[in-house]
Amino acid sequence: MSRSASPRLGAYTALASVALVGAVSAGRPELAALAIPFALLVAVALAGPGPPVLEGSLRLERDRVLEGDTVHATASARGVGAAALVEVQLPAAARVESVPASIAFWLPRGERREAEFELTVERWGVHGVGPMLVRARDRLGAFMLEGPLGAPRELRAYPGVARLRSLVAPLRTRPVLGSQLSRERGEGIEFADLRPLVPGDRVRRINWRATSRRRVPYVNVQHPEQSTDVVLFLDTFAEAEHAGEGTLDAAVQAAAALASAYLGRRDRVGVVGFGGELRWLTPSAGTRQLYRIVDALLASDARLSFAWRDVTHLPRRLLPARALVLALSPLLDARGTGALLDLRARGYDLAVVEVSPLALTPADEAGANRLLFRLWRLQRDALRARFEALGVPVVRWEHPGMPLELPVEEVITFRRRARPAPHA
Repeated sequence: MSRSASPRLGAYTALASVALVGAVSAGRPELAALAIPFALLVAVALAGPGPPVLEGSLRLERDRVLEGDTVHATASARGVGAAALVEVQLPAAARVESVPASIAFWLPRGERREAEFELTVERWGVHGVGPMLVRARDRLGAFMLEGPLGAPRELRAYPGVARLRSLVAPLRTRPVLGSQLSRERGEGIEFADLRPLVPGDRVRRINWRATSRRRVPYVNVQHPEQSTDVVLFLDTFAEAEHAGEGTLDAAVQAAAALASAYLGRRDRVGVVGFGGELRWLTPSAGTRQLYRIVDALLASDARLSFAWRDVTHLPRRLLPARALVLALSPLLDARGTGALLDLRARGYDLAVVEVSPLALTPADEAGANRLLFRLWRLQRDALRARFEALGVPVVRWEHPGMPLELPVEEVITFRRRARPAPHA
């Protein structure tokens, strides 16, 4: 914090000096009498205890909230050395319920005062709250103390998670018990086919109705319930944003919802953030993995990068061979698009949810740029057709206004008639 003499002290010193100089030069003693009060005030201020010393802190009720929640915060200050008039500027993001945004109070020596307010978090991310900005002065107003008070606090706001009733099923599963219906045949619950009885089959698998019809023992063949590896691919090379809404916000919310739904079905989920820098979280299962994924999503940011000009290849060790890759991308940067095409060429099970930037790109159809806008839309349609020709579904998600379930259902419908991807 910075300590300085107030303008009042400088004015008193100047008035006393001018009056004394005038009294000496003009031989007028009354001018010297006029300077005595100002000189006395300056002397008392300099001989006093000096500027106050303040101690303070900013406390939050909790440091992890959901997007849109309200946190109770307390700002406290304590005077040391001298009494002071303290003015506390609360954080700009604070929505104060019971006190004004600027709090002024007289702080006696050795006493502590507290101010409570409510802090509403409007957007996901890691937010810095504080420090408080304090302006204090002594009783005479001769010295001032300005600067931050208390250490800043970190507040993590997690994105809201939407509930999904249906999920994209993988083409290949892991040979581990789970909730995904495998395309393979083995021990399970879901009926797959009938076949003749062979040595080693269990009696309980005999289909007595088919056996009585064909006069030959037949057994049921099931689809086993297994788990899968899901990798959420976030393209953070570029972002479209308008009026506080952006494609990255929508992608992060969708990734959190998908991760929560797949982990609830005992699958392994990982995250790859592909943008100005490569971030990844290897697939794992469990509730702890969900918190890891959400913390990783909080660090997602769209950054312009010219260092990775031609990068389109992800290291193979980041993606398990049988993984289902769900890409969330605005399809605005050629490097992110090239990486997705490279994954498809390497045989990965891929589906793309296009977080459409069209709703966030206001354009005048009758304006001067209408031709460029139409060409841009045609280019995006051609890119979408290129993916579909390779057997990769690309569904458009108009956010906000469209629930995430709609593009998920479109991916499921496309994959029912799509040719299975070759093995990686």
